[in-house]
Amino acid sequence: MSELIAQGWVNTREAADITGHSVAYVRQMIRRERIEAQKVGRDWLVSLSSLLAYKRTMESLGSGKHNPLAPWRDE
Repeated sequence: MSELIAQGWVNTREAADITGHSVAYVRQMIRRERIEAQKVGRDWLVSLSSLLAYKRTMESLGSGKHNPLAPWRDE
């Protein structure tokens, strides 16, 4: 696990701290496959590059990210 962390992976708590979201929301993003993650044992590790790309996308959308008909939503 420590080798994954050295290769740009963070745990859900660190991902939450980076984005300003809760750990529960980070897990929701993992389930919806909005960010890349790997389960290692009982813990989830999040790709830092994937997380930062998602954060940049949401920041660039501004208030448009709340539009339920936004094309980036695949729900």
